[in-house]
Amino acid sequence: MELITGQNFKRTAKYIRAAVIIACLFSILLGLAAFSLFTYAKILGAPPLAVPQSTIYFGENGEVIGESDNGQKRYWVKLDDISKDLIDATIAVEDQHFYKHYGFDMKRIAGAVVADIRAMAKVQGASTITQQYARNLFLEHDKTWQRKITEAFYTLRLEMNYSKKEILEGYLNTIYYGHRAYGVEAASQYYFNKSAKDLTLAEASMLAGIPKGPASYSPLENIEKAKKRQAIVLKSMKNQKIIKSAEAEAAKGETLALTGKHPSSGEKTAPYFQDAVKQALKSKLGLDERTIELGGLKVYTTLNKKKQKAAEEAFDSIMSDQSKIQAALIAMNPKNGEVEALIGGRDYKESSFNRSTQAVRQPGSTIKPLLYYAALEKGFTPSTTLRSEKTTFTFDDGASSYTPHNFNHQYANGNITLAQAIALSDNVYAVKTHMFLGEDTLVDTVRKFGLSSKMSAVPSLALGTSGVRMLEMVNAYGILANGGKKVEPVFIKRVENHKGDIIYKHEQHKKTVLDPDKAYVMTQMLTGIFDKKLNGHASVTGTAIIPQLTRPYAGKSGTTPSDSWMIGYTPQLVAGVWAGFDHSQKIEATEDKSYAKKIWARFMEYSLEDEPVKNFKPSENVTGVKIDPANGLLATEDCPAARMTYFEKGTEPTEYCTDHIHDGLFNRENRQSPEQKKGWYKKFLEFWKSE
Repeated sequence: MELITGQNFKRTAKYIRAAVIIACLFSILLGLAAFSLFTYAKILGAPPLAVPQSTIYFGENGEVIGESDNGQKRYWVKLDDISKDLIDATIAVEDQHFYKHYGFDMKRIAGAVVADIRAMAKVQGASTITQQYARNLFLEHDKTWQRKITEAFYTLRLEMNYSKKEILEGYLNTIYYGHRAYGVEAASQYYFNKSAKDLTLAEASMLAGIPKGPASYSPLENIEKAKKRQAIVLKSMKNQKIIKSAEAEAAKGETLALTGKHPSSGEKTAPYFQDAVKQALKSKLGLDERTIELGGLKVYTTLNKKKQKAAEEAFDSIMSDQSKIQAALIAMNPKNGEVEALIGGRDYKESSFNRSTQAVRQPGSTIKPLLYYAALEKGFTPSTTLRSEKTTFTFDDGASSYTPHNFNHQYANGNITLAQAIALSDNVYAVKTHMFLGEDTLVDTVRKFGLSSKMSAVPSLALGTSGVRMLEMVNAYGILANGGKKVEPVFIKRVENHKGDIIYKHEQHKKTVLDPDKAYVMTQMLTGIFDKKLNGHASVTGTAIIPQLTRPYAGKSGTTPSDSWMIGYTPQLVAGVWAGFDHSQKIEATEDKSYAKKIWARFMEYSLEDEPVKNFKPSENVTGVKIDPANGLLATEDCPAARMTYFEKGTEPTEYCTDHIHDGLFNRENRQSPEQKKGWYKKFLEFWKSE
């Protein structure tokens, strides 16, 4: 028996040694596997935390003007901008050991397993906040072993590469709260119309209970279940000594004001403007469509809501519902190029084609200020005269001819000044100037003004027959308005990513591209379209809107058979309006032809009503003298009209007008009293008697 017992003992010891060896090998293998897993996770590094988030657009005053999303409302906020009550409530009910574990709460997992075995069903979850975050970021919500293993690996990577604060911030910004609201900020805005940082304990405990089952615990779907879930959250907070019993009871009994509305669920503000902003995000920042739509960007734009409203009201009040004509408007700050209002068409829902930035149209006579600036560079002055009469021009070495016509075939059949030619929009004067300068001069000059559209060097170019984009034309006038400094249209001030980091900020780079004195002289000539003193063989082109204007403006209108334009400015605002048909159909109705001027005048007056009236400030090397508008000479008291006109110093006229001397003598004689007249004759007779 002893022999047998000894053999059994030896056999048992052998098994024990084998078991120990196997256990050691298994431990080593497990350790190696764990080491390999951790090493692989570390080599892979931090997993990207990008999730679809709403991109929000702000106006210049910080108000939200719109957003883009994929049907999910998401707004990323930093942990410091989330209510502490909501943070505490979430940890208390979802993962009370969050700060102590490394992604997996083993004690909680064991408890869940025991509970499930006892109930013979899945009755208790054990996912930590990190596990839930991993699931929300990277995985589908199916219940396969492959998904669970992958989730565990992502959980490990998150814990190894991110701080607890970063993980908690990410979780709170991605968890689903029902009603398309993802993240605490979207949920706070939707349920309570307030930011997540302003939530009360009652509101925070209500929100913290929703993620367990948004369809069941939404207070807008089932207030009774939501209140019961809130009570569980408050009890967890009390048991963990986060709040006192009195606070829990007070929060539980508080009546909540629920809104159930996403803050920007209505129509977009200035949809054409927002489209232009998106295009700028692509061209300026090189962002792709998905990043723009779902990148959680905060885009701070230049839109001025007051001016945008003024533009929309001008369209609504002036344009007839019966007319099918289209129209567009752009308004900019000439000092920095910031686009403050934009309308790209009459109805965005019917047509999203942005006529203010995309359409290429003939500018008509609005091109003339650019031509006449070139003329000033070549020695012209406001008093330079040319003959206005029906004229046929030949070009291409005599092979071709061109005969421009004035509006209603009205000609002075005599000399007129440059200042009057602008005010009356005399086409013959413009083409003569263009041909005198050389047809390539205007092609070169428009580049100084920022126009990139292709121009044809032909006689008719002086009358705006080569197509341009409206945005470029308005910007060109802005360069005149700011004294010759080059600016480019700006839609975006800055862009922040979903973390709040600034990824783009507009930097203003001003470069003088025009002579400031010539720019000022040009501006002063453009005020002439609103001054009846310049009436001649026709009326000044701004006659119809003069009664509406209450401050100094400079501007120019333009018409072609299929286009109607008005572009003008004050020192603080430049705006342009275009009206026409999309397919270059001829504008027949008189009312349709007047829309551009009327909309422009109404917009400018309304948008500037609260701003001070400003005059155009003269540059250093200009001087103003009164001239006779008809001949450009220095006016005398005998001239029927005298207008203050500005010249570069040294180019102003020195000769006085003598056209009205006889009329002046007659008028002076008629102004004398009978006694004065008698005294003059007596003196005359006495003079001869003395001889």
